[in-house]
Formats: sequence, C-alpha cells, structure tokens
Amino acid sequence: MIRVAFAGFRHPHIISLYRELADSSDWSIVASCEEDEFSAARLLEDHDIAVTHRNFQTMLDGVDFDVLAVGDYYAIRGSRVIAGLRKGVHVISDKPLCTGLDELTEIGRLSSANHLAIGLMLDFRMTPNVLAAREFIHEGGLGDIFSIQFGGQHQLNYGTRASWYFEPGKHGGTINDISIHGLDAVEFITGLKISGLVAARSWNGFAAAVPHFMDSAQLMFRLGERCGVMGDVSYAAPCGTGFVNPFYWRFTIWGSLGVLEFNYNTPGVRLYLGGRNDIAELPGLTCTAECNYLEIFKNEVYGGHDPLGTEHILRLTEYALKLQRMSEQVVANECQK
Repeated sequence: MIRVAFAGFRHPHIISLYRELADSSDWSIVASCEEDEFSAARLLEDHDIAVTHRNFQTMLDGVDFDVLAVGDYYAIRGSRVIAGLRKGVHVISDKPLCTGLDELTEIGRLSSANHLAIGLMLDFRMTPNVLAAREFIHEGGLGDIFSIQFGGQHQLNYGTRASWYFEPGKHGGTINDISIHGLDAVEFITGLKISGLVAARSWNGFAAAVPHFMDSAQLMFRLGERCGVMGDVSYAAPCGTGFVNPFYWRFTIWGSLGVLEFNYNTPGVRLYLGGRNDIAELPGLTCTAECNYLEIFKNEVYGGHDPLGTEHILRLTEYALKLQRMSEQVVANECQK
C-alpha cells in the first residue's frame, strides 16, 4: 500500500484526488496539511476532511510517507514539490506543477537523480470524446494532420472563485494554469510531438475588477513536422448560464481526409470527411489504465516507466511555462509603447 500525505487543498481538483485515494485499497492517506485557517475549516465543514497538520514543514519532518500530493495555491507548489523530492518521496500534483522554469529545472534534477516519479492530474485525456478521436486518428481515418484549433475557455467566476487567484504573486499566469490540458491532448490524440513554440499573448479582457490579472490568453505552436496548433485558454466563458457550455474544451482537427470536431460537454465526435455528403459521428470510448494519470503514476512509483509519465509531464510543463513567459514579454513590450 502506498502512503500519501496531502499538502494544501486550495483548489477543488485536489479534493477529487483525495476522494479517489481514500476509496482505493492501493493507497493510504496518512496526513493532510492546510496552512490557511479559513480553508482548513471549510475542508471539515464542506468535505468532511480532517486536517492533521497546520504547518507543512512539521508534516514533512514528522510523518513517514511515500507520496506527497500537492494542491496548494499555484505559486507555492514548486517549492512544495521540491521539498517532497528532497525528502525522497514521489510527488503528484494538481496542475500546474510549478510556476517557474528554475523550479522546474530543480524538480527534473531531483526526480532523475533520486529515481522519483512525478504525477500530474491530466484527466482531460481520459474523457470519452478524446479517446474516440484518438482511436480514429491513430487508425488513419483523418489522414495526415495539418491543423488544430482548440478552445479551453473557462468561467472567471470572480467573487466566488478562490480569492488567491487574483492576489499578485499567487497565480502564475493563465497559460500556465490551463494550457497543459490542451498540450497533452493534442499529443495524445495525434501521436505527434510538440516541435516548436511560435507565439503567445495574454491580456486583461474580462476581469475589470483586477486589471493586473491577465485573464485572456492565446497561443500557437508546431506539432510534428507539418501541423500548426492555435489555442485559446482564456477565462472568457460567460458566468451563470443556465445551459451546458458546448464550447468548453472544443477541438477542431483538420486532416488530409477531412475534419474532426468535439467538445467536452457534448457526447460524440463529429466527422466531416471528403467524398461524403453527411456528417458522421463516433461514440465516446471508455478510459483504460494506459491513459489514466493515476495508474500511470502508480506504475512509476513501483519502478515502471510510462511514455505519459514523469518525462512527459516535465516536458509539457516546460512548454506551458515558456509559452507563459512569451505572453508576459508581449505584455511588457506593449507597456513600453
């Protein structure tokens, strides 16, 4: 059984990981730390999760465990991950893994030197439509892939979203926050690797109450030898709508034999193929262990190696951070004009 200690619960994603591990016979949760007083109280009240430690270093020094699970606010995650690796334990985190390239370099060095696994909650690839699109493309149904557009626009939810998002120095950037799901998905679906970063821009579009928060973000990169990718990962989705958003994680993939499109919330993958006068549809598929981020991480904890494991996570995190830095340079250049 793998012993896990949790460091921070500042984003709801980590609650889902806590529940999954608590319900599994493969994992044992031995400690949970939340340093923020308000968050610690809400954990018990809203989620029936008892905090065992109110100081991270005390938990790190005083508890024996095999895996550190990190869900604190974004800008502190890198230091938490590094501390766990220096203790000699494996680490799994909600995305983003960290907010600095220097942190990522140290994470990669410690992971490699000590043979420690890094896990990241990349669960979008596990969804039915992503899996159906991947199977169709891997079987050659769309031919050669030349162009991809994706939109990962989220709701801003200012006033109800955790306030630390909008506190200077705690968020680390919208591209680094959201884009890694898109980077992971296009590689997973197509089997191609990111081969170069082209451009990125971020700006304040919707968050008028916090003008320093760059809530809008777009990016471009190359995939394989001939495919171009454009993405929008802004906090642009309207809040308070009374319907399921059909534009949430929407992907359009253009190949030599036609076009494929799907989104997160609408069942099925739509196909627009050359030589046909109708729109075909593929049903979603069920996730297997080969794409499950937690199973992949567990395999690496036990000494295995997975193409979607530690090395993949570190590489994609580097791309996300570099795109974030590119967008910040654009902001800096615009301010100088």
